[in-house]
Amino acid sequence: MSIRNGIVLSLAAAAVGFASQVHAAQVGTVFVIAMENHNWTQPNPSSAPLQILGNTAAPFINSLVTPGNPNAAQVSYSSNYLNAGIGDHPSEPNYIWAEAGTNYNKDTSFTVNNDSDPTVANNNIFSTTPHLTGQMNAAGVTWSNYQEDYQIANSTTPTGGSPLVSKSGTSTTVTNPYYGTNQYNYAAKHNPMAFFSDTGTQNVKTFDSLRSDIAADTVSVSNPTATSNFGQYNWITPNQYNDMHSSLSTNFTYNGTTYSAGTDQEAVAMGDNFLATIIPQIMATQAYKNNGAIVIWNDETEKSGSSSADDAGHTSMEIVISPLAKGNAYASSVELNHSSDIKTMEEIFGLSFINNTLPASEPYGGTAGLNSVPSANDFSDLFQANAITTAVPEPASVGLLAIGGLTLLSRRRKNA
Repeated sequence: MSIRNGIVLSLAAAAVGFASQVHAAQVGTVFVIAMENHNWTQPNPSSAPLQILGNTAAPFINSLVTPGNPNAAQVSYSSNYLNAGIGDHPSEPNYIWAEAGTNYNKDTSFTVNNDSDPTVANNNIFSTTPHLTGQMNAAGVTWSNYQEDYQIANSTTPTGGSPLVSKSGTSTTVTNPYYGTNQYNYAAKHNPMAFFSDTGTQNVKTFDSLRSDIAADTVSVSNPTATSNFGQYNWITPNQYNDMHSSLSTNFTYNGTTYSAGTDQEAVAMGDNFLATIIPQIMATQAYKNNGAIVIWNDETEKSGSSSADDAGHTSMEIVISPLAKGNAYASSVELNHSSDIKTMEEIFGLSFINNTLPASEPYGGTAGLNSVPSANDFSDLFQANAITTAVPEPASVGLLAIGGLTLLSRRRKNA
Protein backbone atom coordinates (compact mmCIF):
# COMPACT_ATOMS: atom_id res chain seq x y z
CA MET A 1 0.00 0.00 0.00
CA SER A 2 1.33 3.45 -0.91
CA ILE A 3 1.79 6.14 1.71
CA ARG A 4 -0.82 8.21 -0.11
CA ASN A 5 -3.40 5.42 0.06
CA GLY A 6 -2.58 4.86 3.71
CA ILE A 7 -3.29 8.51 4.47
CA VAL A 8 -6.56 8.29 2.57
CA LEU A 9 -7.63 5.27 4.63
CA SER A 10 -6.58 6.95 7.87
CA LEU A 11 -8.62 10.04 7.05
CA ALA A 12 -11.57 7.90 6.07
CA ALA A 13 -11.36 6.07 9.39
CA ALA A 14 -11.27 9.41 11.22
CA ALA A 15 -14.37 10.51 9.33
CA VAL A 16 -16.19 7.29 10.20
CA GLY A 17 -15.13 7.56 13.84
CA PHE A 18 -16.34 11.14 13.97
CA ALA A 19 -19.67 10.20 12.41
CA SER A 20 -20.22 7.43 14.95
CA GLN A 21 -19.42 9.87 17.75
CA VAL A 22 -21.82 12.49 16.43
CA HIS A 23 -24.63 9.98 16.01
CA ALA A 24 -24.07 8.12 19.30
CA ALA A 25 -27.29 8.19 21.29
CA GLN A 26 -27.21 10.37 24.39
CA VAL A 27 -29.47 10.56 27.42
CA GLY A 28 -32.43 12.89 26.96
CA THR A 29 -35.14 13.47 29.59
CA VAL A 30 -34.17 12.52 33.15
CA PHE A 31 -36.47 11.47 36.01
CA VAL A 32 -35.05 11.21 39.55
CA ILE A 33 -37.19 9.43 42.16
CA ALA A 34 -36.05 10.04 45.74
CA MET A 35 -36.43 7.25 48.30
CA GLU A 36 -35.61 7.05 52.01
CA ASN A 37 -33.99 5.51 55.04
CA HIS A 38 -32.79 2.05 54.00
CA ASN A 39 -29.40 0.68 53.08
CA TRP A 40 -28.97 -1.17 49.83
CA THR A 41 -26.55 -3.51 51.59
CA GLN A 42 -25.24 -3.65 55.14
CA PRO A 43 -22.96 -5.97 57.12
CA ASN A 44 -25.94 -7.71 58.74
CA PRO A 45 -28.78 -7.90 56.18
CA SER A 46 -31.28 -9.05 58.81
CA SER A 47 -30.67 -6.21 61.27
CA ALA A 48 -33.32 -3.51 61.54
CA PRO A 49 -34.07 -1.69 59.39
CA LEU A 50 -33.64 -4.43 56.81
CA GLN A 51 -31.59 -3.74 53.70
CA ILE A 52 -33.38 -3.50 50.34
CA LEU A 53 -31.33 -6.01 48.34
CA GLY A 54 -33.03 -9.36 48.84
CA ASN A 55 -35.84 -7.92 50.97
CA THR A 56 -39.07 -9.86 50.41
CA ALA A 57 -41.11 -6.69 51.01
CA ALA A 58 -39.47 -5.14 47.90
CA PRO A 59 -40.12 -7.66 45.10
CA PHE A 60 -40.28 -5.05 42.34
CA ILE A 61 -36.99 -3.36 43.21
CA ASN A 62 -35.29 -6.72 43.45
CA SER A 63 -36.71 -7.76 40.07
CA LEU A 64 -34.95 -4.73 38.58
CA VAL A 65 -31.56 -6.01 39.71
CA THR A 66 -32.05 -9.69 38.85
CA PRO A 67 -30.29 -10.65 35.59
CA GLY A 68 -32.67 -12.37 33.20
CA ASN A 69 -35.77 -10.81 34.75
CA PRO A 70 -37.79 -8.91 32.10
CA ASN A 71 -37.93 -5.90 34.45
CA ALA A 72 -34.12 -5.77 34.43
CA ALA A 73 -33.69 -5.51 30.66
CA GLN A 74 -32.91 -1.77 30.71
CA VAL A 75 -31.45 -1.58 34.23
CA SER A 76 -27.98 -0.89 35.58
CA TYR A 77 -27.29 -0.29 39.25
CA SER A 78 -24.50 0.64 41.62
CA SER A 79 -23.14 -1.88 44.09
CA ASN A 80 -20.85 0.77 45.58
CA TYR A 81 -22.89 3.93 46.20
CA LEU A 82 -21.65 5.50 49.46
CA ASN A 83 -22.81 8.24 51.77
CA ALA A 84 -21.70 11.74 50.82
CA GLY A 85 -19.79 12.13 54.10
CA ILE A 86 -19.28 10.63 57.54
CA GLY A 87 -22.00 12.10 59.75
CA ASP A 88 -23.96 13.51 56.83
CA HIS A 89 -27.34 13.06 58.52
CA PRO A 90 -30.31 13.35 58.86
CA SER A 91 -32.22 13.74 55.56
CA GLU A 92 -31.99 17.47 54.96
CA PRO A 93 -28.24 17.83 54.42
CA ASN A 94 -28.34 14.95 51.93
CA TYR A 95 -31.05 16.54 49.81
CA ILE A 96 -29.15 19.81 49.86
CA TRP A 97 -26.02 17.90 48.81
CA ALA A 98 -27.96 16.38 45.90
CA GLU A 99 -28.62 19.94 44.68
CA ALA A 100 -25.38 21.74 45.59
CA GLY A 101 -22.60 19.16 46.03
CA THR A 102 -22.20 20.09 49.70
CA ASN A 103 -24.39 20.58 52.78
CA TYR A 104 -22.74 23.76 54.10
CA ASN A 105 -22.06 22.32 57.56
CA LYS A 106 -18.60 23.84 57.26
CA ASP A 107 -20.35 27.19 57.72
CA THR A 108 -21.76 27.63 61.23
CA SER A 109 -24.06 30.40 60.02
CA PHE A 110 -26.28 27.74 58.39
CA THR A 111 -28.19 25.03 60.20
CA VAL A 112 -29.28 21.99 58.21
CA ASN A 113 -28.80 19.21 60.75
CA ASN A 114 -32.26 19.25 62.31
CA ASP A 115 -34.52 18.76 59.25
CA SER A 116 -36.13 22.16 59.78
CA ASP A 117 -38.40 23.66 57.15
CA PRO A 118 -36.59 26.25 55.02
CA THR A 119 -37.14 29.67 56.56
CA VAL A 120 -35.18 32.81 57.24
CA ALA A 121 -35.59 32.18 60.96
CA ASN A 122 -34.14 28.67 60.62
CA ASN A 123 -31.28 30.17 58.59
CA ASN A 124 -31.29 27.35 56.06
CA ILE A 125 -32.16 29.14 52.82
CA PHE A 126 -29.20 29.68 50.49
CA SER A 127 -29.01 32.46 47.95
CA THR A 128 -25.44 33.09 46.85
CA THR A 129 -24.14 29.66 45.92
CA PRO A 130 -24.19 27.66 42.68
CA HIS A 131 -26.69 24.79 42.64
CA LEU A 132 -27.98 22.41 39.98
CA THR A 133 -31.42 23.79 39.11
CA GLY A 134 -30.07 27.33 39.40
CA GLN A 135 -27.52 26.35 36.75
CA MET A 136 -30.32 24.94 34.63
CA ASN A 137 -32.24 28.21 34.87
CA ALA A 138 -29.21 30.13 33.65
CA ALA A 139 -28.63 27.71 30.77
CA GLY A 140 -32.25 27.45 29.66
CA VAL A 141 -32.59 23.79 30.69
CA THR A 142 -36.20 23.07 31.68
CA TRP A 143 -36.97 21.25 34.91
CA SER A 144 -39.92 20.22 37.07
CA ASN A 145 -40.16 19.48 40.77
CA TYR A 146 -42.95 16.99 41.58
CA GLN A 147 -43.69 16.92 45.33
CA GLU A 148 -46.42 14.65 46.67
CA ASP A 149 -48.89 16.26 49.12
CA TYR A 150 -47.20 19.68 49.20
CA GLN A 151 -50.41 21.34 47.99
CA ILE A 152 -52.46 20.19 51.00
CA ALA A 153 -52.99 23.01 53.48
CA ASN A 154 -54.53 20.94 56.28
CA SER A 155 -56.85 17.99 56.86
CA THR A 156 -59.90 19.87 55.60
CA THR A 157 -58.26 21.96 52.85
CA PRO A 158 -56.85 19.99 49.92
CA THR A 159 -55.16 22.98 48.25
CA GLY A 160 -53.25 26.11 49.18
CA GLY A 161 -50.27 24.55 50.88
CA SER A 162 -46.72 25.82 50.41
CA PRO A 163 -43.77 23.66 49.27
CA LEU A 164 -41.77 25.34 52.05
CA VAL A 165 -44.04 24.00 54.79
CA SER A 166 -44.24 20.38 55.96
CA LYS A 167 -47.59 18.87 56.82
CA SER A 168 -49.04 15.50 57.80
CA GLY A 169 -52.35 14.15 58.97
CA THR A 170 -55.53 12.52 57.73
CA SER A 171 -57.41 14.34 55.00
CA THR A 172 -61.18 14.58 54.87
CA THR A 173 -61.11 14.91 51.07
CA VAL A 174 -57.99 13.31 49.57
CA THR A 175 -57.36 9.56 49.24
CA ASN A 176 -53.88 8.53 48.21
CA PRO A 177 -54.10 6.49 44.98
CA TYR A 178 -51.06 4.35 45.81
CA TYR A 179 -51.86 3.03 49.29
CA GLY A 180 -55.59 3.78 49.45
CA THR A 181 -55.95 5.73 52.71
CA ASN A 182 -56.49 9.42 53.53
CA GLN A 183 -53.17 9.83 55.34
CA TYR A 184 -50.85 12.47 53.86
CA ASN A 185 -47.27 13.35 54.76
CA TYR A 186 -45.26 16.03 52.94
CA ALA A 187 -41.76 16.81 54.23
CA ALA A 188 -40.05 19.96 52.98
CA LYS A 189 -36.73 18.43 54.08
CA HIS A 190 -37.10 16.05 51.13
CA ASN A 191 -37.45 18.88 48.59
CA PRO A 192 -33.90 19.94 47.60
CA MET A 193 -34.94 23.02 45.58
CA ALA A 194 -36.84 24.41 48.58
CA PHE A 195 -33.59 25.46 50.29
CA PHE A 196 -32.54 27.94 47.60
CA SER A 197 -34.11 31.36 47.32
CA ASP A 198 -34.30 31.31 43.52
CA THR A 199 -35.98 27.89 43.22
CA GLY A 200 -37.85 27.41 46.52
CA THR A 201 -41.29 27.80 44.97
CA GLN A 202 -40.34 27.49 41.30
CA ASN A 203 -41.65 24.76 38.96
CA VAL A 204 -43.30 22.84 41.83
CA LYS A 205 -45.98 20.45 40.61
CA THR A 206 -48.42 18.13 42.36
CA PHE A 207 -48.63 14.38 41.89
CA ASP A 208 -51.97 14.93 40.17
CA SER A 209 -49.91 16.84 37.60
CA LEU A 210 -47.36 14.03 37.50
CA ARG A 211 -50.06 11.49 36.67
CA SER A 212 -51.66 13.73 34.04
CA ASP A 213 -48.27 14.57 32.50
CA ILE A 214 -47.48 10.85 32.30
CA ALA A 215 -50.86 10.14 30.70
CA ALA A 216 -50.47 12.92 28.13
CA ASP A 217 -46.93 11.90 27.25
CA THR A 218 -47.94 8.26 26.89
CA VAL A 219 -50.64 9.20 24.37
CA SER A 220 -48.07 11.23 22.44
CA VAL A 221 -45.78 8.22 21.90
CA SER A 222 -47.34 7.80 18.46
CA ASN A 223 -46.60 11.46 17.68
CA PRO A 224 -42.88 12.12 18.34
CA THR A 225 -43.29 15.84 17.51
CA ALA A 226 -45.84 16.38 20.28
CA THR A 227 -44.86 18.77 23.07
CA SER A 228 -44.16 17.13 26.43
CA ASN A 229 -45.19 18.66 29.76
CA PHE A 230 -42.08 17.22 31.38
CA GLY A 231 -38.95 19.24 31.92
CA GLN A 232 -35.64 18.00 30.63
CA TYR A 233 -34.89 17.24 34.29
CA ASN A 234 -37.67 16.00 36.59
CA TRP A 235 -37.25 15.52 40.33
CA ILE A 236 -39.94 13.35 41.99
CA THR A 237 -40.34 13.16 45.78
CA PRO A 238 -43.06 10.78 47.04
CA ASN A 239 -44.63 11.56 50.41
CA GLN A 240 -43.10 9.93 53.48
CA TYR A 241 -45.30 6.85 53.14
CA ASN A 242 -44.50 6.20 49.50
CA ASP A 243 -40.74 6.83 49.87
CA MET A 244 -40.18 4.15 52.59
CA HIS A 245 -39.62 6.73 55.32
CA SER A 246 -42.72 6.09 57.43
CA SER A 247 -45.37 3.45 57.93
CA LEU A 248 -49.15 3.91 58.08
CA SER A 249 -51.38 3.74 61.14
CA THR A 250 -53.24 0.92 59.38
CA ASN A 251 -52.14 -2.41 57.91
CA PHE A 252 -51.03 -2.51 54.27
CA THR A 253 -51.49 -5.48 51.96
CA TYR A 254 -49.09 -5.84 49.05
CA ASN A 255 -48.67 -8.78 46.67
CA GLY A 256 -50.83 -10.94 48.90
CA THR A 257 -48.88 -10.18 52.09
CA THR A 258 -50.32 -8.01 54.87
CA TYR A 259 -47.77 -5.85 56.66
CA SER A 260 -48.59 -4.64 60.15
CA ALA A 261 -49.15 -0.97 60.85
CA GLY A 262 -46.15 0.89 62.19
CA THR A 263 -43.53 -1.63 61.03
CA ASP A 264 -40.48 -0.98 58.93
CA GLN A 265 -41.38 -3.74 56.48
CA GLU A 266 -44.69 -2.00 55.85
CA ALA A 267 -42.76 1.15 54.90
CA VAL A 268 -40.57 -0.89 52.51
CA ALA A 269 -43.60 -2.54 50.94
CA MET A 270 -45.35 0.80 50.37
CA GLY A 271 -42.26 2.23 48.70
CA ASP A 272 -41.91 -0.83 46.49
CA ASN A 273 -45.60 -0.61 45.58
CA PHE A 274 -45.17 3.03 44.58
CA LEU A 275 -42.17 2.27 42.37
CA ALA A 276 -43.90 -0.76 40.86
CA THR A 277 -46.77 1.54 39.88
CA ILE A 278 -44.99 4.68 38.69
CA ILE A 279 -41.94 3.28 36.88
CA PRO A 280 -43.79 1.27 34.22
CA GLN A 281 -45.97 4.32 33.65
CA ILE A 282 -42.93 6.56 33.07
CA MET A 283 -41.35 3.92 30.84
CA ALA A 284 -44.43 4.05 28.59
CA THR A 285 -43.97 7.77 27.86
CA GLN A 286 -42.45 9.42 24.84
CA ALA A 287 -39.95 11.19 27.12
CA TYR A 288 -38.58 7.88 28.37
CA LYS A 289 -38.69 5.99 25.10
CA ASN A 290 -36.69 8.76 23.41
CA ASN A 291 -33.52 7.76 25.33
CA GLY A 292 -34.80 8.96 28.69
CA ALA A 293 -33.43 7.82 32.04
CA ILE A 294 -34.99 7.06 35.42
CA VAL A 295 -32.73 7.30 38.47
CA ILE A 296 -33.93 5.72 41.73
CA TRP A 297 -31.98 7.58 44.38
CA ASN A 298 -31.72 7.02 48.13
CA ASP A 299 -30.87 9.89 50.45
CA GLU A 300 -28.43 8.32 52.92
CA THR A 301 -27.03 5.15 54.37
CA GLU A 302 -28.98 4.18 57.45
CA LYS A 303 -26.83 5.19 60.39
CA SER A 304 -28.71 3.22 63.09
CA GLY A 305 -27.61 5.75 65.68
CA SER A 306 -23.93 5.44 64.79
CA SER A 307 -21.71 7.30 62.34
CA SER A 308 -19.86 4.02 61.81
CA ALA A 309 -22.55 3.17 59.24
CA ASP A 310 -21.03 5.75 56.86
CA ASP A 311 -18.50 3.37 55.39
CA ALA A 312 -17.98 0.99 52.48
CA GLY A 313 -19.92 -1.73 54.29
CA HIS A 314 -23.14 0.27 54.11
CA THR A 315 -24.21 1.09 50.56
CA SER A 316 -27.15 3.13 49.31
CA MET A 317 -29.65 2.38 46.55
CA GLU A 318 -28.85 3.88 43.14
CA ILE A 319 -30.61 2.28 40.16
CA VAL A 320 -30.67 3.56 36.58
CA ILE A 321 -33.34 2.53 34.06
CA SER A 322 -32.83 3.65 30.48
CA PRO A 323 -32.83 2.40 26.88
CA LEU A 324 -29.16 3.49 26.99
CA ALA A 325 -28.27 1.63 30.21
CA LYS A 326 -25.94 -1.35 29.87
CA GLY A 327 -28.95 -3.35 30.99
CA ASN A 328 -29.79 -6.81 32.28
CA ALA A 329 -29.14 -5.70 35.85
CA TYR A 330 -25.56 -4.67 35.14
CA ALA A 331 -23.90 -4.09 38.53
CA SER A 332 -21.26 -1.36 38.59
CA SER A 333 -18.63 -1.43 41.33
CA VAL A 334 -17.40 2.09 40.51
CA GLU A 335 -17.51 4.22 43.65
CA LEU A 336 -20.38 6.75 43.50
CA ASN A 337 -22.06 9.26 45.82
CA HIS A 338 -24.42 12.26 45.62
CA SER A 339 -21.79 14.35 43.85
CA SER A 340 -21.75 11.71 41.11
CA ASP A 341 -25.41 12.43 40.39
CA ILE A 342 -24.77 16.15 40.04
CA LYS A 343 -21.73 15.62 37.83
CA THR A 344 -23.69 13.30 35.56
CA MET A 345 -26.60 15.75 35.23
CA GLU A 346 -24.18 18.58 34.46
CA GLU A 347 -22.59 16.46 31.73
CA ILE A 348 -25.94 15.50 30.24
CA PHE A 349 -27.15 19.10 30.13
CA GLY A 350 -23.84 20.76 29.25
CA LEU A 351 -23.32 22.63 32.54
CA SER A 352 -20.10 23.51 34.34
CA PHE A 353 -19.15 21.48 37.42
CA ILE A 354 -20.25 22.89 40.76
CA ASN A 355 -17.31 23.16 43.13
CA ASN A 356 -18.72 24.33 46.45
CA THR A 357 -16.53 23.86 49.52
CA LEU A 358 -17.07 20.53 51.28
CA PRO A 359 -17.78 20.36 55.03
CA ALA A 360 -14.45 19.66 56.74
CA SER A 361 -16.33 18.43 59.80
CA GLU A 362 -17.71 15.49 57.80
CA PRO A 363 -14.83 13.58 56.21
CA TYR A 364 -15.65 11.18 53.41
CA GLY A 365 -16.07 7.47 54.16
CA GLY A 366 -14.98 6.37 50.68
CA THR A 367 -11.89 7.09 48.61
CA ALA A 368 -10.48 10.47 49.62
CA GLY A 369 -11.36 13.28 47.24
CA LEU A 370 -14.16 11.54 45.35
CA ASN A 371 -17.03 13.44 46.97
CA SER A 372 -16.46 16.81 45.32
CA VAL A 373 -18.39 17.20 42.08
CA PRO A 374 -15.38 17.78 39.78
CA SER A 375 -13.48 14.75 41.12
CA ALA A 376 -16.44 12.39 41.64
CA ASN A 377 -17.00 9.45 39.30
CA ASP A 378 -19.94 9.99 36.98
CA PHE A 379 -22.46 7.39 35.79
CA SER A 380 -20.51 6.42 32.66
CA ASP A 381 -20.11 2.82 33.78
CA LEU A 382 -23.89 2.41 34.12
CA PHE A 383 -24.56 3.47 30.52
CA GLN A 384 -23.57 2.46 27.03
CA ALA A 385 -20.57 4.27 25.54
CA ASN A 386 -21.04 8.03 24.97
CA ALA A 387 -24.59 8.05 26.40
CA ILE A 388 -23.70 10.86 28.80
CA THR A 389 -20.82 12.43 26.85
CA THR A 390 -21.48 16.03 25.86
CA ALA A 391 -18.07 17.14 24.52
CA VAL A 392 -18.28 16.38 20.78
CA PRO A 393 -15.78 17.95 18.33
CA GLU A 394 -17.15 20.51 15.90
CA PRO A 395 -17.45 19.17 12.33
CA ALA A 396 -14.82 21.65 11.07
CA SER A 397 -12.24 20.33 13.52
CA VAL A 398 -12.48 16.64 12.65
CA GLY A 399 -15.09 15.61 10.14
CA LEU A 400 -14.60 18.37 7.61
CA LEU A 401 -10.83 18.05 7.93
CA ALA A 402 -11.08 14.38 7.04
CA ILE A 403 -13.49 15.01 4.18
CA GLY A 404 -11.33 17.83 2.86
CA GLY A 405 -8.24 15.67 3.08
CA LEU A 406 -9.93 12.89 1.12
CA THR A 407 -10.96 15.33 -1.62
CA LEU A 408 -7.49 16.89 -1.86
CA LEU A 409 -5.69 13.57 -2.11
CA SER A 410 -8.18 12.32 -4.66
CA ARG A 411 -7.54 15.34 -6.87
CA ARG A 412 -3.78 14.97 -6.55
CA ARG A 413 -4.03 11.32 -7.50
CA LYS A 414 -5.97 12.17 -10.67
CA ASN A 415 -3.37 14.76 -11.66
CA ALA A 416 -0.40 12.48 -11.02
